[in-house]
Amino acid sequence: MNQSWIADRMSKIDASGIRKKFEMAEKMKNPINLGIGEPHFQTPEIIKNAICDAVQAGNNCYTPSQGIAPLRQKFQSEIDAKYGHTDREVFISSGSSGGLLLSLMTLVNPGDEVVLFDPYFVMYQHLVTLAGGKSVFIDTYPNFRIDLEQVRSAITDKTKVILVNSPGNPTGAVATEDEMRGLAELAAEKNVALVSDEIYDSFCYDKDFHTPTCWNEKTIVVNGFSKSYSMTGLRLGYVHGPSELIQEMIKLQQFTFVCAPHPVQWGAMASWECDISDRVQEYRSNRDFLIESLGDVFEIEGGEGAFYMFLKSPKGTASEFAERCIEQKLVCIPGNVFSRYDTHFRISYATDRTTLERGVEVLQKLANG
Repeated sequence: MNQSWIADRMSKIDASGIRKKFEMAEKMKNPINLGIGEPHFQTPEIIKNAICDAVQAGNNCYTPSQGIAPLRQKFQSEIDAKYGHTDREVFISSGSSGGLLLSLMTLVNPGDEVVLFDPYFVMYQHLVTLAGGKSVFIDTYPNFRIDLEQVRSAITDKTKVILVNSPGNPTGAVATEDEMRGLAELAAEKNVALVSDEIYDSFCYDKDFHTPTCWNEKTIVVNGFSKSYSMTGLRLGYVHGPSELIQEMIKLQQFTFVCAPHPVQWGAMASWECDISDRVQEYRSNRDFLIESLGDVFEIEGGEGAFYMFLKSPKGTASEFAERCIEQKLVCIPGNVFSRYDTHFRISYATDRTTLERGVEVLQKLANG
C-alpha cells in the first residue's frame, strides 16, 4: 500500500499496549490474566432479557441521535433531581469512549491545550491528538493525588480543557472532596472546560465518590454501563452537561456514530432494577486481598476505587518486569502505556479469587527472587 495515503495524525497514535497484551493472553495456555480492565461478571439477566426482547420486538433500527426518549427522560429526571441545574442536558452515546471522543472533538481546536493527569487512561492522549490538541501533563506520582497549584501553573491562554478521571484508571485513586471542589472552582475561575470521566463511580471502597459537577455547573460528565453492569462489548454510555454543548455533540454524533445501539438502549432501561452491591463488595474484597498479600513487597498507592492497582516495579523498569511476568504466564500492563514514565505496572483484580491467588504467587516470587 502507498504509505502516502496514511494521514499524518496516525503516526502520532500507537496501537494500544493493552490490546497487545490481550492478544498475547489469547495465545497462552491457561494464562493468569490480570491485564484487561473489564468485569468478570456476566451482564445481569434482567438487562440481557430486555435486550433480547427489544431485538425480537423489532427495535433494531436507527434511533434519534440523542437516544430513545424513555432512556433520556429517565436520566434527565435523575440528573435534575441530583444537581438542580437549570441548564443540564443528557444524551446517549456509543459507549463512554464515544462520549469522550465527541466531547473533545466538540471542545478542542487545533493547537488548544488539554490538561491530563499522569498516569492517565491510555485513550486520553490519543483522543486529544485526534482533535488536533496538545496534551499537557500534571504529574501525580508517587501517591496519585491532584496538586491544585500544579494545575494552576499549567494553565495558559491556550488551555481549553481539563480532563479528570476518578476513580482512576490505571491507579484506582479516588479524588477527595477538596481535590474535586478545588479543580471545579479553578476551571470555573479560568473559564476552562472541565470533563469528568466517571465510568467507575460505582466502585469506591474507602471514601465517597465526588463529582466536580457539584461545584461547577458547566462540568461535562461522561459515564456509561460498561463497568458497573458488565456491558463492555455492548457499547452504551451517556453524557450530560450544558445544553448548548450537548446539542453540538449530538450533531457530531449524527455524522459519526449515528446513534448508540438501539436494543441495548432498551436493555439499559432495566439497569435501574439491578443491585450491583454484591459485585462491588467482591471487588473490595479482592482489593483487600491484594493489599494484604503484596503490601510487604510492593509500594502500593491509590487503589481506593475502580478495580486496578498500579504497583511500582521492584526491579528494573515496569516493561522489563511485565516481560518477566509474561514468562510466568502472568499478563499485566506496563505503566508506560498510561504514563510518560515506566516505573509502575497495572493489574486488574476484576477476576475470580483463584486467578488472583495464582497472580499473587507469581508477583511475590518475582519480587523476592
